[in-house]
Amino acid sequence: MDLNLEYIGIMAAILTTSGFVPQVYKTLKTREVKGISLSMYLVLFVGMVFWLIYGIKINSFSIILANIVSGLLVLMQIIAKIIYSKREG
Repeated sequence: MDLNLEYIGIMAAILTTSGFVPQVYKTLKTREVKGISLSMYLVLFVGMVFWLIYGIKINSFSIILANIVSGLLVLMQIIAKIIYSKREG
């Protein structure tokens, strides 16, 4: 695989993955999940699993990295939504 393309992919992975950090941080800090759509995050997570499989199949480090890290952040958001929704009643 072209190394220059992987560098572009790594930059894209860093930028798109970092977009999830503020929301996860805010959710964990405030424990407020009322405005968060569980169905959207579930669909997003499943899509990331498929992207991860695709990245593994084509041996793309940037796709693998982005979807592992993003998937973990999205999974944290899903878990927080489930736990904190019970508390909000």
